[in-house]
Amino acid sequence: MRVLLADDHALLRDSFCALLDTAPGITPVGQAGTGRDAVRLTRETRPDVVLMDVRMPEMDGIEATRQICGPGGVADTRVLILTTFDLDDYVYAALQAGASGFLVKDTTAADLLAAIRVVASGEALLAPRVTRRLIGAFVRQSLPTGGALRRLDQLTGREREVLTLIARGLSNSEIAEHLHLSPGTVKTHIGRLLGKLSARDRAQLVIAAYEAGLVSVSRG
Repeated sequence: MRVLLADDHALLRDSFCALLDTAPGITPVGQAGTGRDAVRLTRETRPDVVLMDVRMPEMDGIEATRQICGPGGVADTRVLILTTFDLDDYVYAALQAGASGFLVKDTTAADLLAAIRVVASGEALLAPRVTRRLIGAFVRQSLPTGGALRRLDQLTGREREVLTLIARGLSNSEIAEHLHLSPGTVKTHIGRLLGKLSARDRAQLVIAAYEAGLVSVSRG
């Protein structure tokens, strides 16, 4: 797995780089001190994962994430946001921009490496309850919009059920058990959801479910 580090603190970048250098199967491919450099280096090196700080000069991590993950961005590169709890509003905006999850900067080395592997595999780092509360807290500030509701019109009843369970934080195996389906069938449904909702990964499916009111905050 190829990883790009984007943070305006050189000491933190060097520390993460040293850690990644010792991790089996992970290779740091570059360091960026600004959001603009993060976008440029991502296009040049095409990493599997970008560890992205939110507050950076020239371009913040949210806009950098949008340029990497949005239309005309870098296919197959995932963004993992590095933040502190006092930046929760930025985290939600970053998830909307296409990020696959987030970590706090004081996370343990083991958790950081595990998170990189989860995101690189195509999953979203949304299992912790705090993340679902975070999404719910910002989505509940407004009622579901007509556009968000119409996005779900194309879904089958079963796909809505799967989307609801994804938004509640269930894994593929838990969804399979809950709906009495095979894991392969669940994976097929998720693939169709990603296509129909133009979502990069599970993180965007969760946001779509909340924005459409398919899942309430109290049940998320």
